[in-house]
Amino acid sequence: MHGDEKSDRPVVAASPPNKAAQAVAEAEAGEGSGLGKENAASAPRPGHRAGVSVPSALDRVRRVAQQDRKVRFTALLHHVDVDRLRAAYWALNPKAATGVDGVRWQDYGHGLEANLRDLHARVHRGAYRARPSRRVYIPKADGRQRPLGVAALEDKLLQRAVVEVLNAVYETDFLGFSYGFRPGRSPHQALDALATGILRRKVSWVLDADIRGFDDAIDHGWLLRFLEHRIADRRVLGLIRTWLKAGVIENGAWSETREGTAQGASVSPLLANVYLHSVFDLWAEQWRRRHAHGDVIIVRFADDDIVGFQHRDDAERFLAELRDRLAQFGLELASEKTRLIEFGSFAAERRQKRGLGKPETFAFLGFTHICGKTKNGRFQLKRITEAKRLQAKLREVKTELMRRRHLVGCVISSGARNGALALVE
Repeated sequence: MHGDEKSDRPVVAASPPNKAAQAVAEAEAGEGSGLGKENAASAPRPGHRAGVSVPSALDRVRRVAQQDRKVRFTALLHHVDVDRLRAAYWALNPKAATGVDGVRWQDYGHGLEANLRDLHARVHRGAYRARPSRRVYIPKADGRQRPLGVAALEDKLLQRAVVEVLNAVYETDFLGFSYGFRPGRSPHQALDALATGILRRKVSWVLDADIRGFDDAIDHGWLLRFLEHRIADRRVLGLIRTWLKAGVIENGAWSETREGTAQGASVSPLLANVYLHSVFDLWAEQWRRRHAHGDVIIVRFADDDIVGFQHRDDAERFLAELRDRLAQFGLELASEKTRLIEFGSFAAERRQKRGLGKPETFAFLGFTHICGKTKNGRFQLKRITEAKRLQAKLREVKTELMRRRHLVGCVISSGARNGALALVE
């Protein structure tokens, strides 16, 4: 489970064999049976919110983190130097919205080196102060509005630099079935891992678990305690506290953030993964090792969890105990979105024998997963674009076409004039 570099590979999380004597099966224990279809081990790369790739200066931190799972790092802030801040600046999106400071990426770039040296000095002498996030809303596929917090530019680049340093520690800790917003991982790899697990393991039941308002429900006290399991650098912890307590400004009014993390902030995905690693991942991995009677596969992307089971009683016990586990840390499952469904290679056949209809479907990362069949009658996992996302995209295209419809008349008129002139000539 925790061998060198194992957590860096996109793998299928599968239940270990229940009989230790099965030597062949033991080779597939722990993290699973290898890479999913079309998955390849890839080096971390720069990406939005993931933090830039960890250079050689952090190799020792990574090695120590791998060798000792209980070590606490007392000196990490010195890794946030001018070079790392510069790399974080160039990794930012130049067209991103501005925060409450109104400073654009291009504006900060004028006198970049002086600005970075000033920020570095303020951070290391304790004079840095985080600004509140600017509250904005973006439409969701279901028509609702998603609140985002747009950080000031200096806060963005400092958060990215700190995330890069912390990734050197936590990428050795995070388990193989965690895919959300991690360096070198993608939604496609999570989808491939899920498909591989369903097709290669004895999955007959699927739990689609949804945590209600996760980003807004993260308990700051628990989060800091989880961070302190690995991080003992008071200055780094102080920066994270500052970002958590910076608050938000909406319609000119400041409000305190007593819980949750700002969606859209560079540091938020890492903090969310740390929280769920302690609350869900470690617990779920231990549960399937100790309590599962059959195969169990797990794929988590941020706060979206899909868990597959061989036996229904395993699935029902896991769901009941998961509710209790989340409640201990201020979280709860959204009952209207959390479902346990019969799904897998023999789901259609079994439901037909009981006089039931086709197996239910579930959505994950924008795709609806369906129990299908090949031309030869064998089980096939089908994926189609989720209906509400497709409808939202069609509405977006229609709105854009309506906005540009006057351009069609201009083109036609211009073509007619040019044709008339050609005839005259």
